[in-house]
Amino acid sequence: MFVAVVGVLVLAGCASPSRSVDPSGAARRTVPELVALRPAAMSAALTSSVGERAVFDDEVAKIRAAFALPPGAEADEKIPAALSATAHFNVELDAARATLLALLPGAHNKPPAYQRALLSVAHALFAKEVAPLLPDLIPRIRTPREFAIAAYTLLKTSDNAAQREWISSRMRENFANWETGPRLRALSRRLQFDPRDDLSKRPPLVDLLSATIKPGYPVVFSFQRRLREHSGLALVRGADGRFVRNSDGSYFNVAQLAMARTNLPGTITNGNTPQGVFVIRGTGTATNRWIGPTPYLESMLPVEAPVALFDQPELRDFATDAAAEEARKLEWTDAQYARLLPASWRDYFPMKEAFLAGHAGRDEILAHGNTVNPAYYRGEPFFPYAPSAGCLVAMEYWSKDDGTLVHSDQLALVKAFVSGGMDVGYLVVVEIDDQARAVVLADVIEAVVAAERGR
Repeated sequence: MFVAVVGVLVLAGCASPSRSVDPSGAARRTVPELVALRPAAMSAALTSSVGERAVFDDEVAKIRAAFALPPGAEADEKIPAALSATAHFNVELDAARATLLALLPGAHNKPPAYQRALLSVAHALFAKEVAPLLPDLIPRIRTPREFAIAAYTLLKTSDNAAQREWISSRMRENFANWETGPRLRALSRRLQFDPRDDLSKRPPLVDLLSATIKPGYPVVFSFQRRLREHSGLALVRGADGRFVRNSDGSYFNVAQLAMARTNLPGTITNGNTPQGVFVIRGTGTATNRWIGPTPYLESMLPVEAPVALFDQPELRDFATDAAAEEARKLEWTDAQYARLLPASWRDYFPMKEAFLAGHAGRDEILAHGNTVNPAYYRGEPFFPYAPSAGCLVAMEYWSKDDGTLVHSDQLALVKAFVSGGMDVGYLVVVEIDDQARAVVLADVIEAVVAAERGR
């Protein structure tokens, strides 16, 4: 017996990986080691029937205990995590709804992290129910991230000209320098332009697929819908400019879900995977139990990684102290990012999301597999896939008997990426349209063939 497993909200973020070593202490796998790796060599106790049930029962007990706490410091400490776990396991929804409705009116008096946790779950699960509370709350929120989350939640239930103007006015009143903030810059764009209008102006896909970010490096292209509730599709362009093929000559491709459980935009912490260009600086193995032991592709955003790493992906080590972080922010400009894109795409605002997300402080957005039971999400539009905390997640199947990996699209993706002999390169995430269905090869095959023909 086996179970299909895909991405899930990781309670502490999308990932908590070691940047250079596996948790076992072994060195990062070499390309030959990755090529030789087989699914049966990996296992995760969490994916067996016994292991999954033990974790589920323990977490549900913690959720119920947190919701039963009287108001006070302990409740303030535990309820945000309990709400996130409610979304993770898709349980105790009535209790979570009641808790949110009771706590949101006073949330402006709490720390930003507390506000973010409540508002993120509200956006994911209860936007309609909390909407009447938001007009009183939004003017009192003084941090850009939390303000933006509340604004997107209100827009989710009532997106009209009057509503957008009201939010815009509150934003300008609360934040004198809103134009300099990446989250509010993205929100302002959303308030001025319908995302469908932006998408209607998308440049030719073939231009993006044929453009060289830097010669001699592989690129993962992840094609997504604007409505992230539906799975996307990943293909790999090799260092030679040709797309990777299966042994029978057909194009390699695997499904990927780029939806966060919050379903917030990519500039928001634990929001959807942002559109745009990332650098891949190798592979790794996560310590986070929800990601599992399958190697991930370590993709990094602009600002998270310096310009130098985008120019030389094989430059694995760079300073990460506070001074270096500030230096990275200074060297990254709109023009520096635009040069990563072909000319026809440089003024297309949606592809700047990765750049803005990096400036907003997002990081550790990986392409990975993981270990959650997708049955938690049965009946959701994304089932049998499941949302993450903002990463790109490929399907995996694990034995329910002993937790051994039976099949992994993630491992296949890693092998396709390193098939040319190197484990560094680039990732490009792009929304192709807003159809309410999964992306399939037929949606992009003409552009892929045309890009190869034009080499």
